[in-house]
Amino acid sequence: MRKPRLGVVSLGCPKNATDTEVMLGLLKEEGVEITFQVEEAEICLVNTCSFIGEARQESVRNLVELADQGKELIIAGCLAQHYKEELLKEIPEARAVVGTGDISKIADVVKAISQDSSLRVVEVSEIPNDYHDEVLPRLKTGMGASAYLKIAEGCDHNCSFCIIPLLRGRFRSRSIESLTKEARMLVDGGVKEIILVSQDSTYYGLDIYGRMALPELLRALSEIEELAWIRIMYAYPSEMNMALLETIACLPKVVKYVDIPLQHSHPEILSLMARPQGPEKILARIRENIKDVKIRSTFIVGFPGETEEHFEHLLQFITESRFDRLGVFTYSRQMEVPSGHMPGQVPLKVKRARRNRIMKAQHQIASEANRALVGREIDVLIENFEGKTGLYCGRSSWDAPEIDNLVYVRDPENEFVTMGDIVRVKIDEARPYDLYGRAIASSVAVPS
Repeated sequence: MRKPRLGVVSLGCPKNATDTEVMLGLLKEEGVEITFQVEEAEICLVNTCSFIGEARQESVRNLVELADQGKELIIAGCLAQHYKEELLKEIPEARAVVGTGDISKIADVVKAISQDSSLRVVEVSEIPNDYHDEVLPRLKTGMGASAYLKIAEGCDHNCSFCIIPLLRGRFRSRSIESLTKEARMLVDGGVKEIILVSQDSTYYGLDIYGRMALPELLRALSEIEELAWIRIMYAYPSEMNMALLETIACLPKVVKYVDIPLQHSHPEILSLMARPQGPEKILARIRENIKDVKIRSTFIVGFPGETEEHFEHLLQFITESRFDRLGVFTYSRQMEVPSGHMPGQVPLKVKRARRNRIMKAQHQIASEANRALVGREIDVLIENFEGKTGLYCGRSSWDAPEIDNLVYVRDPENEFVTMGDIVRVKIDEARPYDLYGRAIASSVAVPS
């Protein structure tokens, strides 16, 4: 049996990234040689995204480029779940497709296609509800002192624009015991920040405990001694209850950062989206109960039926709400979900213009918020060093990796900064999406 060298490409969201790390961990246990230099590989594992049109195009582009290089392909993730046999038919270089609920089978798939050069494998469960609670091996691929911890899979909500329930199945939580065990393993490996991810993190525990148990999970994770920061991503608006808000407020290790995709502000559009009403009340509740909280949200412009009046309502809401972090997406039409068949589809040119108007307004808000931090001392997790500028680069506790602000840090005498540690930084310059400062203390104590 040949033993091909396996290359890896991971696309899409942080949840996909954790799936990739699990697959690589399983393959490493079986002795598969793995490389992140795809030009050195014979077979490439591509973990794809199919959430919106642009993500699907990026996945297809990567597959075509690798096929043109003569690579054999294992296509995993959402695109595999979405299109199954079509991928094998359209891409001759595809040796296997592995669905979102079948990643634990990856070692058997690689073994099978290595033994038989003519074999083509489909491992895609029709309903992707297979989810393992045990701690599977992970081969950490990046993010330095931070790591994602996927606390659940799937989603029980039926937002009219979202294909995730079709690609990932119903919501399935992992147990607190398995999650704390995995978190301890990550921290033992040098991780300082654990980032909780799922399709809806606030829904955690309802399926297995009969109650929303995210506060209990946060308390359990807070007991890990060397863990400094716990970050929650993907909160669902109507599930930000008082028990969760009070837990975030009182646990020092839980960063005062709320990531809550609101999607729109106008009641009519929220109704069409099948999303919770009253976003202004949700924001007020968060700010009233968590001191010095920073809020990140995402919105969709150009949803079917969105008029100029609806958009102006959204623009005014964003301007008045002054979000600390903001993402704006143009609506991506998908025919597998209800919104794809709704009347009043908005032209792409209009969608892009609306997005640009919101981002211009947010640019001003972000600039003012950053200028207010000049002179303050904040904690920064150091992630890399930029040789050209001589500056270290990291994030504050108010910033999630890859999507939020960066902090550039001077330490000319190399007194305080150690890569992967949290240091105290005095901010002396602000730009719209970045801060600059000087390190003034090292090894900030881990909260107890």
